[in-house]
Amino acid sequence: MRNFAPWQMVALALGATLIAPSNPVAQDTAPTAGSPKLYTVVDGYKVDSNTMNGFRAWRAGACDRCHGANQEGLVGPSLLESLKVLSKEDFVKAVRDGRLEKGMVAFSSSKMVMDNIDNLYAYLKGRSEGDITRAKVEELKK
Repeated sequence: MRNFAPWQMVALALGATLIAPSNPVAQDTAPTAGSPKLYTVVDGYKVDSNTMNGFRAWRAGACDRCHGANQEGLVGPSLLESLKVLSKEDFVKAVRDGRLEKGMVAFSSSKMVMDNIDNLYAYLKGRSEGDITRAKVEELKK
């Protein structure tokens, strides 16, 4: 049996499938050819309006109560590590449906969270990839 790092165990517990690591997405490049970039960040904390809405959804959902103000984990796992291996589909399912056996509540009834699920994913992905260097972000001025 393979030995897994703690963050891999968290990801597996959340239902993720582990894959070989790839190079992280640069802050202003598309994840794959032809697909839109997830977020734009300047100076590590100034983000585009959609990513800002993801941060607002994070705050509205009070996600920091379990995942920590810096997404490094408390009662819940570190999202900085989990988002390295968790697919977007698995992320959406965990947020929408919850993981009650793990203590994760469902946010399917939270309009703010569900309306911004893509933005929330982008914000957390940017944090996980290290491009968004501060948990508290500001909207990028045009």
